[in-house]
Amino acid sequence: MPHLLAAADASYWHVEFLQQCINGLTFGALIALIALGYTMVYGIIGLINFAHGDLFMLGSFFALTLLGLLHLEGAGPAATIGGILLILVLTPLFGAGLNWSVDRVVYKPLRNAPKLAPLVSAIGVSFSFMNIGQLWGGSADRDFPDLIPRKNLLEGLSLPLHLNELQFTLKDLLLVLVVVPTMIGLTILVKRSKLGRAMRATSQDPVAARLMGIPVERVIGATFLIGGGLAGIASVTYGLYINTIQFQMGYKTGLYAFTAAVLGGIGNIPGAVLGGLVIGVVRSLGIGYVSQHWVDALIFGILIVILVFRPTGLLGERAREKV
Repeated sequence: MPHLLAAADASYWHVEFLQQCINGLTFGALIALIALGYTMVYGIIGLINFAHGDLFMLGSFFALTLLGLLHLEGAGPAATIGGILLILVLTPLFGAGLNWSVDRVVYKPLRNAPKLAPLVSAIGVSFSFMNIGQLWGGSADRDFPDLIPRKNLLEGLSLPLHLNELQFTLKDLLLVLVVVPTMIGLTILVKRSKLGRAMRATSQDPVAARLMGIPVERVIGATFLIGGGLAGIASVTYGLYINTIQFQMGYKTGLYAFTAAVLGGIGNIPGAVLGGLVIGVVRSLGIGYVSQHWVDALIFGILIVILVFRPTGLLGERAREKV
């Protein structure tokens, strides 16, 4: 009898492995959204914006406040979908405006200062945001309304190899529907638009770009606007997906996102996406097969190994265009 149970368990190992990969890819896509904000700002002005993770946290509290004002809990499907779409518009605007304001007030006066000055300023902005988040939402965890049903979309399907045992919920689908078009739109913006060409020129040589008539400061401002908007989108999707937020979440999630940007090759947009997905999968497999307590050690151990052999990250050298 034991050998029959063992055989049954063995026949499902690929289902468990695929489930961990799905979980990792969805979480990694969320991390990639935040990582793009880090990599874009670094690519343009060479600044590691440590406040970006806490900007993401403030966006989550802003989205939670909007949810309360709109009274979406218990509302009908049409009102819920309309409310979520409205929040997906307003929260990125909040993040973009706040990120742009920080650049104009804090980072712009330090544009020609030694690199340590804006770096320390970014750390100061990070702590300021964290304290604002604590005042806004309190010290305890806050429940984010569970507006998206956890219905398994694969349930009832006739799939081979027990694949119908996999869980792919409406929440996962929401994440894919938000993250994938956002990344495609960002890629088109950077590669095809006039602003994208100006961003690439500024990232390569700001002085030459200014001599060619490119409004470098306006381009930098647009970069902060886009990065803040991406953080706002990530804030809403994180809240709807995880359903718990707190004022310190920007530190841990931002650290994952910054690591993803470095892992993929900081300053490189495809690299940030790849880095986010790799970290998401490693984190999920680590939780599933090792232990949650060892996940961070596993992620940063892999980061160290990769950087030893590829100091510029996975795509750092191969990327011909960066922002």
